Amino acid sequence: MLNVLLVDDDLEFTEIASNIIEFLGHNTFVASSIQEAKEWLDSQPFDHILLDFMLPDGSGLHLLDKINALPAQPFVTFITGHPAVKGLLSDICGPKIDYLIKPIQREDIESALTPKSKNKKAKSRSKAHFDCLIGESAAMQELYLMIERVAKTSANVMLLGESGVGKEVVAQAIHKASGAEGKLVATNCGALSKELIGSELFGHEKGAFTGAVAKKDGVFMQAENGTLFLDEITEMPIDMQPNLLRVLESKKVVRVGGTQELPVNCRVISASNRSVESIAADKVLREDIYFRLAVFPIDIPPLRNRAEDIPLLANAFLAELNQENDCQFVWDEAQLTRLKDYDWPGNVRELRHCVHRAFIMSDPSSTQISLPKTFHSPFSLVKKANSGIEAGQSIEDVEKELIRLTLEKVDGNKSAAAQMLGISTKTLYNRLHAYGEFET
Repeated sequence: MLNVLLVDDDLEFTEIASNIIEFLGHNTFVASSIQEAKEWLDSQPFDHILLDFMLPDGSGLHLLDKINALPAQPFVTFITGHPAVKGLLSDICGPKIDYLIKPIQREDIESALTPKSKNKKAKSRSKAHFDCLIGESAAMQELYLMIERVAKTSANVMLLGESGVGKEVVAQAIHKASGAEGKLVATNCGALSKELIGSELFGHEKGAFTGAVAKKDGVFMQAENGTLFLDEITEMPIDMQPNLLRVLESKKVVRVGGTQELPVNCRVISASNRSVESIAADKVLREDIYFRLAVFPIDIPPLRNRAEDIPLLANAFLAELNQENDCQFVWDEAQLTRLKDYDWPGNVRELRHCVHRAFIMSDPSSTQISLPKTFHSPFSLVKKANSGIEAGQSIEDVEKELIRLTLEKVDGNKSAAAQMLGISTKTLYNRLHAYGEFET
């Protein structure tokens, strides 16, 4: 049984959360401000503090000095409506700090209050969904549901997401879940020259061009009764796109140098690291082709938005390397915390490469994995410079930057920003008034 202090000014949330915490067998104490929380800390020891990031009398960060001065320091879980909090504070807060993003479910609170050793043991047993996807976060659960639903149909799918999120792995999951008789065939539209892309997609006849010494089937025919994965679809030359549209509409291809129409039957999964807005604004994909390809669009979340999955992935990658090399390396809790606190601008791909590098550099006579001193790539350094937050800045600076990022995300809509931050509109206006530079 734990003594849990819940610090949040949202009365509806605290009532629901208190009931959940008590149902889990713990004692709950509630404070609606920093001052009330300090009074509780002066009179009662706590094992865990669930702390709202923004409170009527200041940022929850102001309570950390008080908490750090306690004889027995409780574990702290920040509650916030903005996922950027985790990235902004990862270099400032220590390993006894965790984060929950609103809206919060019962499972989130239960996980936060579960001893970390138990969480780690449970995470190490996480299964690979569709034999290839790893993650138990809410974002991944939503992704699994979409995969299951679309796999039962023949609809074309467009996968959207940053580089490294695993778009080809998601394509593999859809193909596997579909139970298709044919195979999954992948091609990168951005890696082919304008002269060869027609041959790659549709095939060619013998003698169709210099070097065409034999007839060749294109990827549409190779994927017969299966799945065709067109990666980097937005890098396809615009003047080749009408030929692709014709195939998508007619379900027939004509080999380069040929005249005969040949029927094809496959689901097309396309992928791009551009946003839908960028695709439209930059005119890299014809509108009619977009709607043919994106019958069912799926946005794959970046790794920083599902940080709770990072230990699962790190364990899985290390287990693969251990099995391949007959080793027994293991992570410790502090290392997994370091991995969780990094923003991974290269997403899952960057994490996998980091684990592989650590594996190579580890002492083969030991079981302890050896992480590098820093994970920072040029991409993450640029990102941190743009965010304006770094270790050593004041709590007010952190809060101001979070408000700025939130307002920027919602195009200045203060009601939407307040909702995202998990505070009242009045509290947001009070903060804006205090930070006069935000006034408009």
